[in-house]
Amino acid sequence: MKWKPILRTMKPYTPGRSLEDVKHTYGLQEVNKLASNENPYGSSPKVAEYLRSKAAQFEIYPDVYTAGLRGKLAEFHQVESNEILFGNGSDEIVTIISRALLQPGTNTVMASITFPQYAHNAKIEGAEIREVAMLENGDHDLEGFLKVADEETAVIWICNPNNPTGNLLSSTAVKKFLDRAPKTALIVLDEAYFEFVTDSSQEDAMKWIHDYDNLIILRTFSKAYGLASFRIGYGVTNADVVSELNKVRNPFNNSSLALAVAEVALEDQEFLQHCVTHNEEERKRYADYAKQHSLAIYPSATNFVLIAVPGDADEACEVLLQNGYIVRSGNLLGVPGFVRVTIGTHEQNTGLFKAFDQLLTN
Repeated sequence: MKWKPILRTMKPYTPGRSLEDVKHTYGLQEVNKLASNENPYGSSPKVAEYLRSKAAQFEIYPDVYTAGLRGKLAEFHQVESNEILFGNGSDEIVTIISRALLQPGTNTVMASITFPQYAHNAKIEGAEIREVAMLENGDHDLEGFLKVADEETAVIWICNPNNPTGNLLSSTAVKKFLDRAPKTALIVLDEAYFEFVTDSSQEDAMKWIHDYDNLIILRTFSKAYGLASFRIGYGVTNADVVSELNKVRNPFNNSSLALAVAEVALEDQEFLQHCVTHNEEERKRYADYAKQHSLAIYPSATNFVLIAVPGDADEACEVLLQNGYIVRSGNLLGVPGFVRVTIGTHEQNTGLFKAFDQLLTN
């Protein structure tokens, strides 16, 4: 078969260990998955109520225009309905953007340590990848982005807050970058974890899309809304960009059930705020734990932390697995010596700290 040659140099996505696998391997009755940045509080109770009371018409294709959710999101964000693009998770929108804009002869700019799907998709499309080293504090080096971007730069990726570090760039810094960035490049502001940001000085970037024709903002229902299994992500940008990207998007890429459930979740902002409040309280506990034990930790604005471990990150993950906690090794994320831990419930985090103590005493 005539596979693209670049595929020989690539590996498929490596998923984390499943709960059942870890239980079986280590003989554990209870295992806590803190590796994929899922919402430990689940989704809105109204979602479960909806699923119990409604029967989907499984023989009917989904609404290709996604009118219901589109209208509610447009109202929620105060944008026009034709300024929204839907994806099967925001991951698919990353793929759509890459397929539409990246090709041999173009280049794409991103941080050296960020969401790996940006580079993954660029490789497949044959574009040159220009990675800019992070600043010492873990922030994107936006000045460095400007230095390497040129007339052949097709896409610039800004993950804010960044995955896997959790760092948040200020609204002021991002706007200054947008003012100076090449107008011929699409600037992707990936805000998958935006809802967890509690800094009151941070602006909602949705209001910027009419100021910058080359800006698209990505959001998702997978994280704070707790709907990861339903795969609903969306991008907001000007209507012309949406029209071009829709030429690449597969029709019926969101299921009817997922679209309906996302509508229900969007309406329950009280539950969302409940999750954000508890997450912030627990996030502070991680910062305190790191300070108490003199461990390096990145300044997270998300529902995960990137925290240092003594010794090898894979070995640390193994010890935590033996204690019933699945976390993500920094060796897989380009940050050796660290593990990425999803911020769980109060009880889960208390147990994680006890397991982590074993790493510090060995």
